Amino acid sequence: MKRREEYVKKRFNKEKLLQGNEAVVEGALYAGCRFFAGYPITPATEISEVMSQRLPAVDGTFIQMEDEIASMGAVIGASLAGAKSMTATSGPGFSLMQENIGYACIAEVPCVVVNVMRGGPSTGLPTSPAQGDIMQARWGTHGDHPAIALCPSTIRECYELTIKAFNFSEKYRNPVILLLDEVVAHMREKITLGDDRIDIFNRVKPTVPPEWYIPYEDTPFGIPPMANFGEGYRYHVTGLTHDVRGFPTSRPDEIDPFIRRIFRKISQNFSDLQIGESFMTEDADVSVIAYGCVARSAKRAVIDARERGIKAGLLKINTIWPFMRIQVEKVLKTSHCVIVPEMNMGQISREVKRVNKGDAKVFTINKVDSTIITPTEIFNRIREVC
Repeated sequence: MKRREEYVKKRFNKEKLLQGNEAVVEGALYAGCRFFAGYPITPATEISEVMSQRLPAVDGTFIQMEDEIASMGAVIGASLAGAKSMTATSGPGFSLMQENIGYACIAEVPCVVVNVMRGGPSTGLPTSPAQGDIMQARWGTHGDHPAIALCPSTIRECYELTIKAFNFSEKYRNPVILLLDEVVAHMREKITLGDDRIDIFNRVKPTVPPEWYIPYEDTPFGIPPMANFGEGYRYHVTGLTHDVRGFPTSRPDEIDPFIRRIFRKISQNFSDLQIGESFMTEDADVSVIAYGCVARSAKRAVIDARERGIKAGLLKINTIWPFMRIQVEKVLKTSHCVIVPEMNMGQISREVKRVNKGDAKVFTINKVDSTIITPTEIFNRIREVC
């Protein structure tokens, strides 16, 4: 405990010039992450490197695994034993993790998975930015399952959204995916760690004696308390569909309530999970909906448009999943045109079009040549559609 206090005193309340990946590490440590298992991969390697240096200072554990499949398995095991756990990867590694992410979903194991997006498919463009893993974050693992995915566009958000990712994972007993793109992961900005303290949420423990504990019981919030292995509470964990005590079941009257419960714990808490920022959208004739590094370009384009008398606005979405439907529908109703710029062939734009009720025309900017979408490109598109 003394070592941790010394570490916090040394690291926090000081101005630092941090890379996005470094800010993720600082946010994870502040949130209470004490276990990291991962395999180096561009452009996420700095997270593993810095974690290997930082975790021992807070009595944490760092393990370099043989691959991403093992990394995700180790993270799940450590979380079941009570440690807040994280891994970090990119494109191909994220694909390898999908089966175990599904395991974490069905077993309701809290954990955080950082995916620093790069060009693909396959090995693709290891050192170049992209935003092509948006749908994979939602549908990468098979079967019906809930998903939480957050996406920062600034170094401050890398820090804060990492903390929120851990809070959400612990609160809702669900894996949370933090999506960075290579630009945000590797750029640097000055931030002061701890100048705006964020409350930390720890998993709810059972208050009943071990013999009364029902590990997957339904509750008004849909989230059962979670006992850590080694604390006297013995229960079964499986990747099979299970009953309230964790044992495999093929009974429809047990399967249906279980699947609906794990969805309900997310769906009835949308307001808590939705994070975003509106910029000049109140009177905008044309609004841009963007995320990640593209949101930075979009904000500059909106400012340039306003200076030239064009009523433009920006909805920056930090919560990718569950989709920010209410905020997007509001923009669609108040704007004549909506532009969705993305460094992919159109992933969030599909969701925007899906919830559009004909109130606005939806236009896209899709770029897949390994370069960022610039403010000029977005500004030119704003002028075209006005």
